[in-house]
Amino acid sequence: MRKIKYKKGRKVQPSTLEYTGIHKDTPTEMQMFVYNTEEVIEFQQCEPHDLDTNIDDLKVNWINIHGLNNHAFIEKVGAKFNADHFIIGDILNTTKRTRVEEYHNILFFNVKSLLPLKSSDNISVEQISFLLMDNVLISFQEKRSDFFTHIRERIRTNSGVVRTKKADYLLYLLLDAIIENFYITIESEENKVDDLIDLSKENTNPEVLALIEKHRDNFNFLKRSIIPLRDSLYSIKSIKDDNVFNDIQPENFTFFSRLHQKCLELLEQIDSDLITLDSTSNYFFSAQNHKMNQVMKTLTVVSMFFLPLTFIVGVYGQNFRNLPELEWEYGYFIIWGIMLSVVAMMFVYFKVKKWF
Repeated sequence: MRKIKYKKGRKVQPSTLEYTGIHKDTPTEMQMFVYNTEEVIEFQQCEPHDLDTNIDDLKVNWINIHGLNNHAFIEKVGAKFNADHFIIGDILNTTKRTRVEEYHNILFFNVKSLLPLKSSDNISVEQISFLLMDNVLISFQEKRSDFFTHIRERIRTNSGVVRTKKADYLLYLLLDAIIENFYITIESEENKVDDLIDLSKENTNPEVLALIEKHRDNFNFLKRSIIPLRDSLYSIKSIKDDNVFNDIQPENFTFFSRLHQKCLELLEQIDSDLITLDSTSNYFFSAQNHKMNQVMKTLTVVSMFFLPLTFIVGVYGQNFRNLPELEWEYGYFIIWGIMLSVVAMMFVYFKVKKWF
């Protein structure tokens, strides 16, 4: 079980709004898409006071904010839609667990987006939050990214059914894009594990074991990130109370059910990858043991060759006067012949027994 540690350095009071992520230098910017089946209007570099004039209640309004360092900006946006103070705090607090909740007709969805880092075995983590109400969807990103580029193009070109649906379908598309990032991350990890498996068959250096444990930690981290997302999507797809999740149309619940199935597929794949890593660890230890056994076997065979020779040398190294062989003219050569014969017979015997 993962240990939860209290961070003494963080002194944020419950009533204080503070961004706790790592992208402190990212400026807070806001863009808007206002669309229906006939047209789409884009607004760049919007300010909170622009929402009063830009929002069209008869169209779908997608407000995207990236950069959460300006908490006053985020607070003003939340105030425009009567979002509770603690919801804004949860948006700014990147340590919060993935979850979905509904407060006063506002659906709040908090999720982690993961992607592999280039030239590194680490994983990039970004928290993305959503507020859904009527025809308005607000997305909060820690930094500028291209997660939703293809969705913007679909809106601009009227591709698919996105412009015929309401904001809840747009939320589904955005969540689907985030889940696709999990697929990309898992595929990247699997490629690295495949290379690691090949390396473990050639190299018994302890650094290989450290890499195995690193990727095991990555897969466990992925699993811990997907499980709460799975649970949140399950609560949406399985809800039967008409007074809950009113911002999601009944016919669109099936889309969130598909996302739940994707999470199940991801978890099954991670479990399979963890089993593969366990097998790799076992193979690594087996290879190390086999190498050690081979070394011990070689040393044992060499010592067995010298054992009878040491015995013979010990016998004739005694300081007794009456050793008959000492008076033999060819005693030295006879002893050498016996010693070589013993070694030859032992060599043939070991070879027949296939001990080396």
